Amino acid sequence: MKAMNRQTRRLLELLGHDEMPFGAFYSDKKPDGYGPKPGEIFTRERETAGEIDWQKAFGNFTCLTGSVWLARKKKKAAWISHEECGCMGGGYYSGIYGPYLETNVLYVSTGIPGTHIEGEHYLPSPESMRAFMDDCAVPPGKGKYCVLKPLEQFTDVESPLSVTFFARPEVLTGLHTLTGYAAGNHNAVVTPFGAACTSIIGWPLVYEQRGRECAVLGGFDPSARKFLKADELTFSIPLSLYKKMLDAMETSALTRHTWEGVRKKVMKSGRVWGRGEDGAQG
Repeated sequence: MKAMNRQTRRLLELLGHDEMPFGAFYSDKKPDGYGPKPGEIFTRERETAGEIDWQKAFGNFTCLTGSVWLARKKKKAAWISHEECGCMGGGYYSGIYGPYLETNVLYVSTGIPGTHIEGEHYLPSPESMRAFMDDCAVPPGKGKYCVLKPLEQFTDVESPLSVTFFARPEVLTGLHTLTGYAAGNHNAVVTPFGAACTSIIGWPLVYEQRGRECAVLGGFDPSARKFLKADELTFSIPLSLYKKMLDAMETSALTRHTWEGVRKKVMKSGRVWGRGEDGAQG
């Protein structure tokens, strides 16, 4: 990990970016950081039997991306587990439990009949939502906790499954260009529908499982925009592709004249948005 962190700092230098990316992995050890409190346990069996207290579940809702937002500010870890889930969607999209719940299907689409919950209307029908959930079925996590933390905090016995940058368009320009260059593929960046945590954790692992090496541009989930900075998006990369990007960066466009012009805009963006008390751009 020391070599990867050294290369990552060099990549940040080339990009003109000042925030270390986060890595996602599974662990049986509860990290020091931010996560949900113990609450409802989401399983299809409990849902079918009517054993889930939905009033309690929605009342104790904790967004995984919200936990990541806190972790970014304090430079700690964010996590989710089956017993401490906080969000029926986040648990599924992070590989903590499966299969998905019908309540989630209705909530994200047209609403839950017989309740005051009108639904998010992010997809037009339960059928379209089920198709999405089937398509993004995340490989089961190999650990009690799904953990996200700054890459520099990984130990030599830990390895991230994916790496996520939080950045604005100028920095994303560099990451997008480097991804295609390292992969040798003009379709190496994808932007599928999903919750913010789906783009950070789920989709990169799903594509990798299918043998497709690509980065995922995300952060378009309206419900999670409050946990991202203004104009900020996420860029998540499976580890195998990220290593290729690090190895390719010195011969890529990031070391050429054209990028210097874009990098000036990166610096301008930093001046426009200012920097918060934690040193990060606001």
